Amino acid sequence: MGKVTGRSPAGWRLALLAGTWLFQFLGTSEAAITCRACLAPGKPPGPGFLSIPLRPGRGEEARRFPAAGGKATGPAAPSQEKPSGQPDPRASLAGPGRARAPLRGTAPALPGRRGAERSPAGRAPRSSRLRRSQAERRRARGVPAERDRQGREAAAAAASPEQPQGKATRFRLEELRLTSTTFALAGDSAHNQAMVHWSGHNSSVILILTKLYDYSLGSITESSLWRSTDYGTTYEKLNDKVGLKTILSYLYVCPTNKRKIMLLTDPEIESSLLISSDEGATYQKYRLNFYIQSLLFHPKQEDWILAYSQDQKLYSSVEFGRRWQLLQEGVAPNRFYWSVMGSSKEPDLVHLEAKTVDGHAQYITCRMQNCTEATRSKPFPGYIDSDSLIVQDDYVFVQLTSGGRPHYYVSYRRNAFAQMKLPKYALPKDMHVISTDENQVFAAVQEWNQNDTYNLYISDTRGVYFTLALENVKSSRRLEGNVMIDLYEVAGIKGMFLANKKIDNQVKTFITYNKGRDWRLLQAPDTDLRGNPVRCLLPYCSLHLHLKVSENPYTSGNIASRDTAPSIIVASGNIGTELSDNDISMFVSSDAGNTWRQIFEEEHSVLYLDQGGVLVAMKHTSLPIRHLWLSFDEGRSWSKYSFTSIPLFVDGVLGEPGEETLIMTVFGHFSHRSEWQLVKVDYKSIFDRRCAEEDYRPWQLHSQGEACIMGAKRIYRKRKSEKKCMQGKYAGAMASEPCVCTEADFDCDYGYERHTNGQCLPAFWYNPSSLSKDCSFGQSYLNSTGYRKVVSNNCTDGVREQYTAKPQQCPGKAPRGLRIITSDGKLTAEQGHNVTLMVQLEEGDVQRMIIQVDFGDGIAVSYVNLSSTEDGIKHVYQNVGIFRVTVQVANSLGLDSTVLYLHVTCPLEHVHLSLPFVTTKNKEVNATAVLWPSQVGTLTYIWWFGNNTEPLVTLEGSITFTFSVEGMNTITVQVSAGNTILQDTKTIAVYERFQSLRLSFSPNLDEYNPDIPEWRRDVSRVIKRALVEATSISSKHILVAVLSGLPTSAELFVLPYHGTTGENKRTAEDLEQISEILIHKLNQNLVQFELKPGVRVLVHVAHLSAAPLVDLTPSHSGSAMLMLLSVVFVGLAVFVIYKFKRKIPGINVYAQMQNEKDQEMVSPVSQRESMPNVPQSELMSPEQLVDEKLDTRPIGSMSIAAEAQSTKEIPTYVNV
Repeated sequence: MGKVTGRSPAGWRLALLAGTWLFQFLGTSEAAITCRACLAPGKPPGPGFLSIPLRPGRGEEARRFPAAGGKATGPAAPSQEKPSGQPDPRASLAGPGRARAPLRGTAPALPGRRGAERSPAGRAPRSSRLRRSQAERRRARGVPAERDRQGREAAAAAASPEQPQGKATRFRLEELRLTSTTFALAGDSAHNQAMVHWSGHNSSVILILTKLYDYSLGSITESSLWRSTDYGTTYEKLNDKVGLKTILSYLYVCPTNKRKIMLLTDPEIESSLLISSDEGATYQKYRLNFYIQSLLFHPKQEDWILAYSQDQKLYSSVEFGRRWQLLQEGVAPNRFYWSVMGSSKEPDLVHLEAKTVDGHAQYITCRMQNCTEATRSKPFPGYIDSDSLIVQDDYVFVQLTSGGRPHYYVSYRRNAFAQMKLPKYALPKDMHVISTDENQVFAAVQEWNQNDTYNLYISDTRGVYFTLALENVKSSRRLEGNVMIDLYEVAGIKGMFLANKKIDNQVKTFITYNKGRDWRLLQAPDTDLRGNPVRCLLPYCSLHLHLKVSENPYTSGNIASRDTAPSIIVASGNIGTELSDNDISMFVSSDAGNTWRQIFEEEHSVLYLDQGGVLVAMKHTSLPIRHLWLSFDEGRSWSKYSFTSIPLFVDGVLGEPGEETLIMTVFGHFSHRSEWQLVKVDYKSIFDRRCAEEDYRPWQLHSQGEACIMGAKRIYRKRKSEKKCMQGKYAGAMASEPCVCTEADFDCDYGYERHTNGQCLPAFWYNPSSLSKDCSFGQSYLNSTGYRKVVSNNCTDGVREQYTAKPQQCPGKAPRGLRIITSDGKLTAEQGHNVTLMVQLEEGDVQRMIIQVDFGDGIAVSYVNLSSTEDGIKHVYQNVGIFRVTVQVANSLGLDSTVLYLHVTCPLEHVHLSLPFVTTKNKEVNATAVLWPSQVGTLTYIWWFGNNTEPLVTLEGSITFTFSVEGMNTITVQVSAGNTILQDTKTIAVYERFQSLRLSFSPNLDEYNPDIPEWRRDVSRVIKRALVEATSISSKHILVAVLSGLPTSAELFVLPYHGTTGENKRTAEDLEQISEILIHKLNQNLVQFELKPGVRVLVHVAHLSAAPLVDLTPSHSGSAMLMLLSVVFVGLAVFVIYKFKRKIPGINVYAQMQNEKDQEMVSPVSQRESMPNVPQSELMSPEQLVDEKLDTRPIGSMSIAAEAQSTKEIPTYVNV
């Protein structure tokens, strides 16, 4: 990766993985199944292409964690390649357990979590996440009187398993028959995708939506809806109930009431919802005026829904989609969440990330039925990075990039945000919050020197201080850009993780039982599948597992575990020095990862039946199959069963929702052209009876013989392997007993590192004596011992007192590290608006300080302590300029001060470029940028001349320049004011000689003169056309510019012209001749035009013409300017009369003279006519301008050079 400074900040992003459950158990089990046999030859698998799924079942807690390679996501948008619907606590689909979804890019959706502000179960189609029920998460303590007996039995069982691990796996080749029925979805042979919902909760209803997805068009062209009321034995087609011509795209189910179904039509044809309240038996259709991209159901209120539209608007409904109300516009995709019941008292509170008018992202909260500007709250001060908000459990995370580095902030239980503290030189490029379970944040961080690996960090309870758990965890990037981190949380055993770590370019699998405090390699099996000994000696050789999970409920993953079978882990992998993609076999552990057995030499999908009492395996193959394998003894022996008489191309598997899971539906096709075949497999017949107490044995959780795991001894019960009884409801652990605390129960605290001797010592960059900035004299703080107890560890006594941080009195301390910033981090503020200044202090007694703030505009305030400024110091600047804000903080032990230079501006609304219409070659010309309003603040002027590729950049609004080439030249000025850039472009004619004539009009023209630029341009064009018609002079010789102000007047320029045929330019005599012709026609009242029907306007020569030479620089006063104009006019008049011995009224002759210093020549405009466009009542006379005092101000109010003379718009002209 190279140096940090070489990285683009755009590549540093926050992706908070929020635990997306890839199995949609809590709300529904529907998902897209793709027909593999139906794919056209040469056609790549489209969205939703699935292999046989690996089903972990209800309560799946195991996870491999996806990360984000692009922008972060929250609620997932429905797409053809991902299933829709909500998680169902009873429905279970084949697939790997819980995985964490990325927050950036088009990645899996944010999770639905029990009791979390999140995409709850119900964010569709990729938003659901499997969660343990409250009953399953509860660990039964057991009966105290039974504890000793159970402990002895469990210890004996752990020491002497029912079958030694060294024995080969047994296979019964005798084919047995399972009870099954097959149903064909007639008429849907062309449909290549299916979405399924199995209601569960003692309901026999199954809904199936089949679709024909056209890969070339990228859209759905046909659909059918099927319903079964007998657990999938038969199905009824419901197309007539939803509309024969209606094309359905997605199926949604209310996560809190499975009887409520919602169908979404294809938006390319119509935007409608079909709603059912009787498990899909009947439907009502409701049209929408927006296109739904994703839905988010409330975790408690069954009728409350949030809908995200394709135009980034968020809508809310309290009637299950029957009526919608616009909640907020400009919402970031997948960045909206319902409130957490425990952390927020308002169940209708919505957390979202929205764009401001100027494109910045903000974290706001508001009520679902009242989200106005007045009712919105902004919990994070200032802006945040786009697509960085994640709300999960008790935590809220945001990212803010400054100085080219990302900074991460966390709010715990909706308190004030605090910056997340990683080791000082971690310098993260990318971060993923993997888990927020059990009041702790588990994060994966890619540091500045990492490319394809991440470091795992674990936090304190508040999620602020992080310590290293494991380095160099392997990651991979998927085709859609998502990053997958090779980390898997085993279900049913808290604190147990598997991770693939990269060591010297080799990837090895490690396991931890205490949340990353200690890691070890996996012991390989003693024998292979045939019973031959395996020679694999740690640490040179070990077992390595693939930890990939699928984002689709029907797609198989590589590893599975289950809450209700806490000791059983099934995974694919290999034995050797490193993880390999070759020679992959299937392995099982029945003692929570201590020992492993090989069960298949090829990859299989494994499902858990009857609380994990039975394992079902299906081979991964592209060929049709009719057999599967069952094991009743945790994979030690397998029996072969047929589930269909005709081989089937298997496209997906759906297990019965519920805890027992004894019915399974297999989806597939008999051939390329056949209809969908639904094979219902009933496993109830393979059980003799329901299990009794004597059918179980105790089993004690341990790690290589160590029974104390996470500070407790836990004893579970297992069904005896020789018993084929049905287990029923899972009861959890039989007994749990706390252990005495040892050093192994403590991890290193923030700022400390574990050395080879096992001690936690301060890192070189950390000063243990540093105090928190919140520590005040007379209060106490926790002085770390270098250790902190692993979160959720239940140990007691022992070394707990020795290793626990001790409270100490806060000593007084002088202020240090004082900073002052604006709440939005900018150095600019707007005139007349509140600016909020934040005072920050690294160290010091915050309660015993005097804070003095001088705003630099003559106003100063004082505060008695820092806590009184927590919400910021607000101030309004009435003037534009640069202000020096000074802050001083002092207590009895010392003081500190800092300075902020604040630029106060007002919005720039208009720029007008003032320059002459015509000038002579090689003569200086003055150009001025006139601004409105005149006082804006610090400005930069960029000047472009003609075709020059390099501009001239100045801080002044006026420049002088010369043109050496004749013809029409353009000048453009761009004025930069903060984030605003405005420009104006004008054209100036440059010639060696030209003549001008002042025109006047009949008085009736003034009645129709609104004195605006557009009117003057149009009238100038009309006058020019009238002159050409009356005199037959070529339009190339004439330029007319109507001047601003009343009475209406204009300037007529007579120009030389060089034709395309190469004819010579007009001489001075020619220009005089043209001028005489024009004057003659004008004096005879032959030049006139019709302004509107019945209104004719005469054009004639003005009897008095102003001198054409005017200096527009602001250094001249009004009276001086008038005097100069008079002198120049008289001088030129005498010169013309003397030179030509004739009197031509109103004609001014211009010629370039060598060796003679003539004054700059511009259009003959008065001072009043060079002012911006304002009402006549606001104009000042020249005398008033002379008497007006110059406004001199200190640094707090910089003025613009053009403002002293610019109160009226500059005249315009037209060259057609």
